[in-house]
Amino acid sequence: MSDQATYRLPELPYDTSALQPVVSERIMELHHGTHHKAYVSAANELVGKLAELAPDDDPSAMLRALSFNVSGHVLHSLFWNCMSPDGGGRPPAALRDQIDAAFGTVEILKARMTHAVAKLQGSGWAALVWEPVGQCLAVAQIHDHQHDQIVGAVPILVIDGWEHAYYLQYEAAKAEWAAAFWDVADWKGTAERLATARSMSSERVPA
Repeated sequence: MSDQATYRLPELPYDTSALQPVVSERIMELHHGTHHKAYVSAANELVGKLAELAPDDDPSAMLRALSFNVSGHVLHSLFWNCMSPDGGGRPPAALRDQIDAAFGTVEILKARMTHAVAKLQGSGWAALVWEPVGQCLAVAQIHDHQHDQIVGAVPILVIDGWEHAYYLQYEAAKAEWAAAFWDVADWKGTAERLATARSMSSERVPA
């Protein structure tokens, strides 16, 4: 196996203190520098171990672990870009039209995602996704990092519902964290991700 890492921890797009008071500097330091980094390290280690398996070795446990860690890396990499010191407010018109078509209003979408985070059993995420078969937006409640996703759907906005994302600041008030998220939500980036997802999607399930 090459010494080149398959996965790399991305730099944050802002200072660790930039999202205060919604997200404390200490949470950002631990969340990015410890938790996200651990998923990246574990994923790279698993890639190396899988490459060394003999043809008759059972890879099942490693493949499950790889799914967990790579999915954690992907979702966290997106999550950092779903927030901005200049976030909050209203979505751009094109995104707002899609939200209105799918949910009725932006406030209904916010309530649905906040509820999805608050009612998670254990750890997971709420995700606003572009569903390419129905050509529409949908909300997914993702358990851990990889379970209960809509196959083929592209996440464009995610809220982390794992305890390490909020507990030092909000303690057991997970719904309070999810509601506060909207004050830093990066709607501009979400609109750009939606435009990209729509341009790449098809009404047909891939053959």
